[in-house]
Amino acid sequence: MTDINEFKKYAYQFIDWIADYYKNIESYPVKSQSVPGEIYSKLPESPPESGESIEKIFNDFQQLILPGITHWQSPGFHAYFPANTSFPSILAEMLTAALGAQCMKWETSPAAAELEEKMMDWLKNMIGLPSGFSGVIQDSASTATLCAILTAREYISDFSVNTNGITHNKYRVFCSSEAHSSVEKAVKIAGLGKINLVKIDVDDKFSMKPDALEKAIIADNKNGFFPLCVVAALGTTGSTAIDPLKEIGSICRKYNTWLHVDAAYAGSALVLEKYRWMIKGIEMVDSFVFNPHKWMFTNFDCSAYFVKNKDVLVKTFQLVPEYLRTNTQGKKNDYSDWGVQLGRRFRALKLWFVLRNYGVTEIQQTLEKHIKLAKQFAGWISETEHFEILAPVSFNVICFRYLPKQKKSVEEINKFNEDLLFEINKTGKIYLSHTKLNGNYTIRMVTGQTNIEEHHVIRAWEIIKTTAQTLDKN
Repeated sequence: MTDINEFKKYAYQFIDWIADYYKNIESYPVKSQSVPGEIYSKLPESPPESGESIEKIFNDFQQLILPGITHWQSPGFHAYFPANTSFPSILAEMLTAALGAQCMKWETSPAAAELEEKMMDWLKNMIGLPSGFSGVIQDSASTATLCAILTAREYISDFSVNTNGITHNKYRVFCSSEAHSSVEKAVKIAGLGKINLVKIDVDDKFSMKPDALEKAIIADNKNGFFPLCVVAALGTTGSTAIDPLKEIGSICRKYNTWLHVDAAYAGSALVLEKYRWMIKGIEMVDSFVFNPHKWMFTNFDCSAYFVKNKDVLVKTFQLVPEYLRTNTQGKKNDYSDWGVQLGRRFRALKLWFVLRNYGVTEIQQTLEKHIKLAKQFAGWISETEHFEILAPVSFNVICFRYLPKQKKSVEEINKFNEDLLFEINKTGKIYLSHTKLNGNYTIRMVTGQTNIEEHHVIRAWEIIKTTAQTLDKN
């Protein structure tokens, strides 16, 4: 398609479809009902020799692709953590796609670089980080954690690893046994070896034990290992457990260890003053990440990564070949020097739209509503025979299981709850996910989707309760 009028015609059609999609989103099965290979088998073996019309392609999108989509924006989506969007974010993404800007350096798009700098300042102030932190938008918290470990590696080695490689294998990284798998992946990519990731025991709230951390560091020191980095979590993936930041920070300062905080999901809650207790000790933190694309209504990908010393970050990643040299070098931020990627999307635009269109107050009110719905759901669980909550409800994630009448062993109870989750998701009406806590198969219910309301949670509870009772009779 090269004709501007034809483009305009289909653009209007697509907008109408998107509006209808959101209007009718609850009519779709939340989790795709496709079986493995089903979509692939319906697609042609090779691309067409001659171009096809947008009308035909769009029809195939609706007939072939849509049935294989899990609808993350449905109010019936209660799985994993949400990947939220919103109407202002979608509008901004349309503009981003139209501009097609490559935002690797200030020179290649000055507005993109300076808007990103300003948006990171806005976010920093919204969540209560100290003024000394500098921010950059990464694609995901996984990438941010990798950046943190790589930066820690260079800082502790006086930047020798980038030059000479790892000449000894004595660096250790620490996290809790409940930490996200991205920590292990980052350790592997950084060349440290997964054998040098030390997982620290957690308490009955699934939070890292500071005394166990210090004992592990002391034991490592005696054996010739060096504590490179500790990754603390504010809101673990399984249960949203909160590691004690102040105590962990004191240990990191004592042993000259980089402290990175993974607040990918729960970091958004810091816009609420009552959750600022989570970052007591933030002055001892070296890097911090949270994802507006999870719980701040901004399209994936948009991960806010903050560092106390931006010069160390830039020195770790900066590489300027002749074809990227400009006469503005060093005058403003070139964000390609702040992470792994050279090429960068204009991610700040959608954040700007969301923060301006919602405003801080509406963001706070929406998060408060999500948390209130979670407490309400947790109350129903607690008051109902055979259901039990398996972790503290700190935000808007409820971890629970059903205790069937006739099944007593851990294995039997786990199998029942696994079957229960399968049957719930098979309805297509809601979508839940699971984890394991203390060896117990745990169903997770998240009340964080952008447009969720009380009646969606009531409906989910009725489906869960009815499905469990039916399955328990068989």
